[in-house]
Amino acid sequence: MNSPFTYKHTAPSLSGKQPAIFLIHGMGSNEEDLLQLVKDFEETHHIFSLRGPIVFKPGYAFFTNEEEGQPDREVFDKVITFIQAFIREAIEEYDLVRDKVFVVGFSQGAVIAQTLALTMGNIISGVVALSGYIPDFVKVEYAKLPVDHLNIFISHGDYDYVIPSQWGAESKNYFESLGSHVTFKTYNEGHGVTPENLQDLIQFLKVNE
Repeated sequence: MNSPFTYKHTAPSLSGKQPAIFLIHGMGSNEEDLLQLVKDFEETHHIFSLRGPIVFKPGYAFFTNEEEGQPDREVFDKVITFIQAFIREAIEEYDLVRDKVFVVGFSQGAVIAQTLALTMGNIISGVVALSGYIPDFVKVEYAKLPVDHLNIFISHGDYDYVIPSQWGAESKNYFESLGSHVTFKTYNEGHGVTPENLQDLIQFLKVNE
C-alpha cells in the first residue's frame, strides 16, 4: 500500500475474496484503540486500522477543530481525500468484496466515517458511527453521492459532554432523509462505548456482513 498513513492490517484466515472493516480512531488515540471492537471479525474480514497523521498527545488525531463541531477545513479536506484513496487502493490490492466494505469510527473517527459514506457512494456499504456528527460544510458544500443503499449504525451516549447526543440524532435524521437504512441507539453513558453498545455494533456488522 502506497499510503501516507501509519496503519495496522490483519488478514482473515479464509482464502479468496473477503469483506473489510476500516477503523478510524478518536482524537488523542491511535491505531490500536478500536481493534478490540471488531475482534469477532478477525477470521473473516480484512481489518485496516488507521493512525491519524497529527500528533495529539497522548496519541494522534485526524484533524483539529476551529471551534466545537467545526473541523479545520483545510486539514479535514486533505484527510478525507487521503482516506478515500486508501480505501480504493486496499480494495484493489487485497481484492476485497466490493459490496462488503465497512467503516467504523469513534468520535472524530465517526465524523470521518459518515463523511466517507456521503462522498464515496456504493464503495461504502456499511458504517458504524460512534459518538460523532456531520460537519455543516459537508452537508452544504461537499459533492455527495447516493446513500440509499447504505446501512448505518449511529450511537451516542445520553450524557456525552464532548459531542452532544443531539448531534447523533441529527445524523440519524439526515441519513434517513437521504434514504439510508439507519439503526440509531443511545446509551446511559458519556463519551465512550458501553458493553451494550459494543454488542449492538457487533450484531449490526454480523447482520450486514
